[in-house]
Amino acid sequence: MLARITASNIRNYTIFLREPENILFGTWEYHGTDFAADMAAIAADPVTRDWWALTDPCQVPLDSRSEGEWWATMEEVFHLD
Repeated sequence: MLARITASNIRNYTIFLREPENILFGTWEYHGTDFAADMAAIAADPVTRDWWALTDPCQVPLDSRSEGEWWATMEEVFHLD
């Protein structure tokens, strides 16, 4: 799965856990040129699909997410390099 993520041009992928609320927050950077194709490659990967089968039942999407989104996107409001 990690090799597939890297091959799909995802870099600097970090997941945070907030306890005791049990909330995950993830951030990553996309460095490719065809986002749709790279995301489709991740979704087609058998190891990734097995992982999703195990983890999807543990996820509760936010009610505020947009139509068709599993994860609620967030607007970047500050960044400093």
